[in-house]
Amino acid sequence: MPMEKWSDKVIVVRLADDPHLGDDLDALDAATARPPAPLNAVVDFTSVRAVNSSTLARMLKVRKQMAAAGGRLVLCGMNDQVWGAFLVTNLDKLFEASNSVAMALATLQMNPAARPPK
Repeated sequence: MPMEKWSDKVIVVRLADDPHLGDDLDALDAATARPPAPLNAVVDFTSVRAVNSSTLARMLKVRKQMAAAGGRLVLCGMNDQVWGAFLVTNLDKLFEASNSVAMALATLQMNPAARPPK
């Protein structure tokens, strides 16, 4: 999984097309578990065709860790099937979402103090 340091406070994570996303989510989990300062992350789902309940649970864990540390998580690039999984489970109300990496980065920059719903 390519993880790019976009700035001191923002990383961009590009998930691979893997049904379980195990390695990708392990790396994201590790990067956000104990950040040195509040860290924001943009997670790009462009290459992901589908997600399962395990993936959704892992995303919830990462979101909780980041929120506890004062960071934000913005998801982007989701196709209809992936976004549908978030809608059906009502997780669309918990996660911030954007159409693209550029828009997600702009969201973080324009609304740095905004917090997602709890």
